This record gives sequence, structure tokens and C-alpha cells, in this order.
Amino acid sequence: MTDVRMGVVGCAGRMGINLLRQIDATEGCAIAGGSERPGHDAIGRDLGEIAGLASQGLTVVDAAPELFAASDVVLDFTVPAATVAHAALAAETGTRLVIGTTGTEAEDDAAIARAAEAVAIVRAANMSVGVNVLLQITQRLAGVLNEDFDIEVVEMHHRYKVDAPSGTALALGRAAAAGRGVDHDAVAQGGRHGITGERRRGDIGYAALRGGNVAGDHTVVFAADDERIELTHKAADRAIFARGAVTAALWLADREPGLYDMADVLGL
Repeated sequence: MTDVRMGVVGCAGRMGINLLRQIDATEGCAIAGGSERPGHDAIGRDLGEIAGLASQGLTVVDAAPELFAASDVVLDFTVPAATVAHAALAAETGTRLVIGTTGTEAEDDAAIARAAEAVAIVRAANMSVGVNVLLQITQRLAGVLNEDFDIEVVEMHHRYKVDAPSGTALALGRAAAAGRGVDHDAVAQGGRHGITGERRRGDIGYAALRGGNVAGDHTVVFAADDERIELTHKAADRAIFARGAVTAALWLADREPGLYDMADVLGL
């Protein structure tokens, strides 16, 4: 079989480097190229140099269309505005897309969904196998426990993360809301400060911690009088997200247009 050619946008960032390394290490994959925003100091450098690999004979480009033209699948862990543009480009070129970008707004989500009408896209707030199992367990447990159990989602990430709560935390909260059959946005409670009054029954609360180089810790707390259940996933290295993303890219390589998630990829 011919290797699946995979391109990485934002290839010189922390996740981009992990993605390049994972593609290189995975059977059936080949690095097709990498791009960065115009003016980035990585432009023109060999991808192997960027990722600590052997020379690839491919240099970092500043034109995403060039990368999409060379790739079967592109992996995108960038920022919402860039991801929306890349989704439109994927639809135009027929290049399949894996999206791990978080922090999008409703209009961004709608644009990505429109692109998926023309091309196959896998989108997930978290690509790790463990987190996607946690999502399934959270939804099931929330459906079993009534509102005597308050639900809180606590997450911690490195000091450089710019959005809060994390996309994974929100995905866990939405899974809990789905388990209870309620509208997530109607019961979501963000960070608390000052005199907030007592907790409203049925709310799903969020707390976001930032510090150090934490790759990603998430805990869903189900707290009732005199008992508490805690479901926790801790990521020690971003490599787990890269492994999941490359697995998704391989799965996506022969899929028909549509918007898929990691539950589809993993058969959950």
C-alpha cells in the first residue's frame, strides 16, 4: 500500500513538532510537508531540523494551499481563525482534514460543518484514546446518577494555554449534559468569584487551573452528600495527542465527506 501523505499546519509549534515526529514513526505514513504563518522564523528550514529528525528534503512553507496540494490529509492544531480558513481550503481541494484546535465560537463550528459537506473531517477536542473513553464513561455515569450528584469539571494545563475552560473540559461537560438529557448551555457554570450564592441544582461547573508545563489533566467530579465519584485522566506528554491524531488521519484517508469525531475513529 502507498503511504498516506500527511501535512502539518503550524508545524513548528509544540504540537506541530510532535505531529511530525509521530508521522515519521508510524508505519503507513509519510510527511508531505509543513507550513507556518508568514514571517515565522521556521520558514525555509528543513522539516527534519524543525522536528529533530533526519533531513526530510522538505522545507517549511508559508502558503497553506501549497501544503494542501501535496497532502492526502492535513493535521491542524492551530487557532480558530486559521482552522476555519483551512477547513474551507480542505473543501476546495478535497484534502481530508484532522482538527484538534479548541476555543472555537459557534460561527467557527458552523463553517467547519459546512466544509465537511464537501470533504471528510475528523474533529475532536482531545485526540487521546483515554480521554475519549472518559467521555463515554462520563455520559453513561451522568445518565445513571440524578441531580443529587453535583457535577464539576476541573482541568489544569500549562501556563501558555490561551483558552479556558479547555476544549476537553467542555467536551466532558457536554457529555455529562447529554447523559442527563439537558441543554449544556443552560446549566453550564463558569469560574466562580466573589459572592455567588449557593450552587444551583443541576448545574455543571467548570474550574480551570494554569501553571508549569502540564500537558493536560481533567477530572469530572460527581459530588453528593457524604459520597463523591471522581473520574480523572492525566496526560504526561503531548505525544498521546499526536498518536491519536495520526491514527485519525490514517482512518480518515478513505472516508466519504462528513464530520467525524474520535468516537467514530475508535469505534466507541
